[in-house]
Amino acid sequence: MTPIAIRVRIAPAQPDVIARAVTAAGAVVVADIEPADLVVWTSSRPAGIDDQLTPSVRWVQLPAAGVESWVRSGRTSDGRVWMSAAGVYADHVAEHAVAGLLAAVHRLIQHAHQDRWSPIGYRPLTQRTVAVVGGGGIGTAAMHRLVTLGATVLAVTRTGQPVEAAHETVATAHAREVWRRVDDIVLAVPATPATRHFVDEAALRALPTDGCVVNVGRGEAIDTAALLRVLDDGHLGGAVLDVTDPEPLPVDHPLWTHHRVIVSSHSANPTSLRWPALARRVAENLTRIAAGAQPTGVIEDGY
Repeated sequence: MTPIAIRVRIAPAQPDVIARAVTAAGAVVVADIEPADLVVWTSSRPAGIDDQLTPSVRWVQLPAAGVESWVRSGRTSDGRVWMSAAGVYADHVAEHAVAGLLAAVHRLIQHAHQDRWSPIGYRPLTQRTVAVVGGGGIGTAAMHRLVTLGATVLAVTRTGQPVEAAHETVATAHAREVWRRVDDIVLAVPATPATRHFVDEAALRALPTDGCVVNVGRGEAIDTAALLRVLDDGHLGGAVLDVTDPEPLPVDHPLWTHHRVIVSSHSANPTSLRWPALARRVAENLTRIAAGAQPTGVIEDGY
């Protein structure tokens, strides 16, 4: 007996690359008015998704790795299997984070603001210890790249369980003991009550005066007001922020014009890379579901 193909509804946007991935996995794309088994939701916002969650839907694939707002809404506890895109965008977001750290460490931010010849010294990554906060796909990918470049990497994770890519791993509960041991901080964490202002003024001032901070996770993880105070005091070498608090950042916000800051406007995961990467995850999960296996990225305990 031929297995019945999984019926997939893609909404609200319907990128061709995702539709092709569905077909290649042996599933079938259905229209909004037709029953579906799985919904691939392509918006970062939940508006409109409830109309797609008809009784036949058993699985929901979300487009983001950070799903805190979805969990808070209670939707992920409705009896369906909800899947995040955890790990899907890890490589290119990690590359963005490392590029940002290199720009800050090499003082390229300050060079970009100069209007005259004025050399600036720096300490390379081979002489630095970097704390990477977050042991998920993005954090781990960043650790691998930093180790390759010669940095000493200290992972800060919820559990403190050893991360293979890091030289040392510390639980977030002991983070305050870590800041004075590192030169730089790379943040790749979701927005949760536990991560709000995880990097506060005390953490920033514990870094050396040429210390740098990079955030590719969620803006709330850094106390923005404290960051500006420390930068204005000339204490930090630089900050590279792909995410901010608030976000989007108002046009008159002082971070835009600060001579030690780069704001990259949540561009670490652009659409040109996002849809093909998500398509690969969709195809993988459809194949796993068809084989009776657990899909990748199932949301459990808020992650």
